[in-house]
Amino acid sequence: MTSSLPPIPAEWTPHRAMWVGWPSHAELWLDQLEQARDEVEALVRALAGPGREQVRLMVGNDASLEAARARFAGVAGVEVVAGRFGDIWLRDTGPIFGPASATAHAFRFNGWGGKYDFPHDDEVAGQIAAAARVPLTRHDFILEGGALDHDGAGTLLTTRQCLLNPNRNPGWSEAAAEVALGQALGARKVLWLGDGLLNDHTDGHVDNLARFVAPGVVACPVAWGRNDPNDDVYDATARALSQMIDADGGAIRVLRIPSPGFVPDEDEKPIPASHMNFLIANGAIIVPTYGDDRAADLAGQALATVFPDREIILLPSLAILSGGGSFHCISQQEPA
Repeated sequence: MTSSLPPIPAEWTPHRAMWVGWPSHAELWLDQLEQARDEVEALVRALAGPGREQVRLMVGNDASLEAARARFAGVAGVEVVAGRFGDIWLRDTGPIFGPASATAHAFRFNGWGGKYDFPHDDEVAGQIAAAARVPLTRHDFILEGGALDHDGAGTLLTTRQCLLNPNRNPGWSEAAAEVALGQALGARKVLWLGDGLLNDHTDGHVDNLARFVAPGVVACPVAWGRNDPNDDVYDATARALSQMIDADGGAIRVLRIPSPGFVPDEDEKPIPASHMNFLIANGAIIVPTYGDDRAADLAGQALATVFPDREIILLPSLAILSGGGSFHCISQQEPA
């Protein structure tokens, strides 16, 4: 598999800005709205700490704009940007930026396989690229940013459950997907995992399952507690990764990180809580937590072994999770 395009930078390379979506639609968040806003505010303030990110906080409607501006008035490093979106999942609806943010790539968006068709979500990539003053290249296939993870050297991680799902690009094979990813994003090799987390409405986005944390090193969960609903998926993922080779011919090393364990919804059904939805920022790793402090602390300690020069910040994300994702899902970086 070859490509003439430069690959998408790894997330740990320096950023010139970080986009974050602001919970803007009360009818979607209902009684979780204020808690979700508090959680996003804590994330934004952590990102905007000294020496870290220029945060571009995108607000999705006029009704929420004034209050968001007031909340962040005087906070250095935070720019509140008026926009239009259906919901806050900018990792999936926003563009994927190329090296030095000289270009950005947009893809067709169909509401995660037709499940959530909200107004303006298919316009987000264009809005962000315009605000960032970056030329946008549009590609004629369906893709969400959270379905991929990049090592910066042309190796991509993804899942068959999502990328080959007939509700995205009907008829796609691994070979067809690899050609498309090579032509659009400079992929030299795609590492294929199987299924993602149970009850994940994204159909198994890889940013809830496995992430590059260094060249040749991929983090994935290990079950926490006796009733972890994803125990088998985690072990299958680790076994598969341990047999994989990256685009440069190196064997993948696996770092197991404790999962949050069983996290239920109001009906006591498992929801896809994941420490893998951490966000790699300038100077920090921000890890979502879901109520189990011991599991979160161990996850942070594991990530510190591969990011020794970045502060590990643990922040709650239960209300954001009620909407379907966490910190990585609501953000998108502009590489420096």
